[in-house]
Amino acid sequence: MARISQGDALTVPLQQPGGKFADDGYGLITATVVFKSDQSASLGSVVNRGSSCPLAGASFCDAHKYTIAYDSLGLANITVDYVGIDPAINSGTRTNVQVGVSQGLTSEHISTHTNFFTASTGIAGPTPYTASTIVTTEFNGLNGSHFEKATGGKFLGFKDPASPLYYGKTNYLAPQTSFSGFFYTSTSGTPKALVELVGKTSATGSFNSIAMLPSYMGTSFVTATGSRNQLLLAQVNVEDFGLLYKVNYEIRYNRDGYVAAVYPTA
Repeated sequence: MARISQGDALTVPLQQPGGKFADDGYGLITATVVFKSDQSASLGSVVNRGSSCPLAGASFCDAHKYTIAYDSLGLANITVDYVGIDPAINSGTRTNVQVGVSQGLTSEHISTHTNFFTASTGIAGPTPYTASTIVTTEFNGLNGSHFEKATGGKFLGFKDPASPLYYGKTNYLAPQTSFSGFFYTSTSGTPKALVELVGKTSATGSFNSIAMLPSYMGTSFVTATGSRNQLLLAQVNVEDFGLLYKVNYEIRYNRDGYVAAVYPTA
């Protein structure tokens, strides 16, 4: 049945009063606008991905997605979602980062512990080691630790039952810290630049001149001895979001730092 038209024939989508506007607190702005038109009307002017938001003060937002509901009166109700970056945040080129931290424990070989060779109160203690009374061809340090040489060499294990807290142990639980975060950017070169930095390190938490850790987590990540960078960009994932790019990333922290010859500075 043809719709009986009164007033505007709605051959062009007509913006309806009102709209929705939201700020996520980090600079990502989303808006929603509803249009009405005749079902036979061309909708290209409003459902075109990338078209500007008609709401006052939101022209920097572009169409991201839409839905169309057809009613019994022959009308099309078009709901368009827009997205953009607040021009007051990083000049509108990217949002501020949102970061979470994961702190847990992972199993590592006992010989990698920072106190393994520490004198007197350490785990195995420093060299030289003395001849073992348990295995005559080996040498022992603190807590029943055994080595192939008096000067150390290969660690052969804790072999003295007189040290029950260490006897037979090979691993310990070491703290492991990683940071995961994301941000949105309108700059197409940013995702590519960050992907190319995976496997490289930072002493400040910045990669590609972007501070990817909040300042409350610290601003210097360098070992006291050896000046090794402690942050490694371990993963970067990118997805389109409207005309923006959503960049997800993971940064790993290593208290002993990363060897520059293996993991160069970003």
